Amino acid sequence: MQALVLTASSFGITTVPDPDPGPAEVRLRVSAAAVNRRDQWIREGKYSKIQYPSILGSDVCGVMPSGHRVIVDPSMYWGDDESAQSNDYQILGMPSAGTIAQYVCVPQANIHPAPTHLTDAQAAALPLAGVTAYRALMVRGGLQPGETVLITGIGGGVATMVLQMALAAKARVLVTSGSDAKIERAMAMGAHGGVNYHHEDWPKRLREQFGEVDLAVDSAGGRVLNDLTAVVRPGGRIVFFGATLGPTPLLNLHRIFWKQLTIMGSTMGSPHDFRQMLDFVNQHKMIPAVDCEIPLLDAVR
Repeated sequence: MQALVLTASSFGITTVPDPDPGPAEVRLRVSAAAVNRRDQWIREGKYSKIQYPSILGSDVCGVMPSGHRVIVDPSMYWGDDESAQSNDYQILGMPSAGTIAQYVCVPQANIHPAPTHLTDAQAAALPLAGVTAYRALMVRGGLQPGETVLITGIGGGVATMVLQMALAAKARVLVTSGSDAKIERAMAMGAHGGVNYHHEDWPKRLREQFGEVDLAVDSAGGRVLNDLTAVVRPGGRIVFFGATLGPTPLLNLHRIFWKQLTIMGSTMGSPHDFRQMLDFVNQHKMIPAVDCEIPLLDAVR
């Protein structure tokens, strides 16, 4: 089969043997696979415990030997504790062979029917971003209808999914971005408003224009976390699922304890979270945003 393979010295489409399913696994014929930031970080050598060679890709819409169209929960071996993943936890697409290939073998327990209202590409774009967004927003963040939620870095895959879910949950949504065009697109999707974080005083601008927020969902970390403590209301919550900007310098602990803020980390999601996310998507007929579709042989440009 053809697959997108990363080695210590190369990255490209390569012919490799068709995979054989192990015990309790199923081999899927891949209809569509999605690319995540995780794949790019692995390619750039910025991910922990990189193994070579690796077939990248965590998301897939595929066909079972029975002919049924399915998607796959990319959270593997979560464990029995809903509050956090086990030591055996891994994400599909390294160390296990990933989905950017003609075939992929996955645990039977991770297979779910693909939403019937989605195309193959839309269904493939759902799993990783969807479960990450749902756990951060609904499980860890505990979003309630009518609350105001701030989503930082709108335009990213997970952030866009958080936006769609928050709107479906009847929240008032605000966004930040370094691009005015991305803020405008978010508002066209239903966001109430937004501010450009390139303004040094963006937290002040946001408070003056829209008021304080109940919940902030972030993936940047760094100085943004300090900024968020200034825009979340007393007793509010901050959830972050990434740290693109690295550690937070001079974290304002006084503001955190005086405002009695709750700051939570979130990573991917449990099998229960995935099922709940899928039910939510089916109920609200959510459609993941797909920027473009590329044939496998043209995956590296």
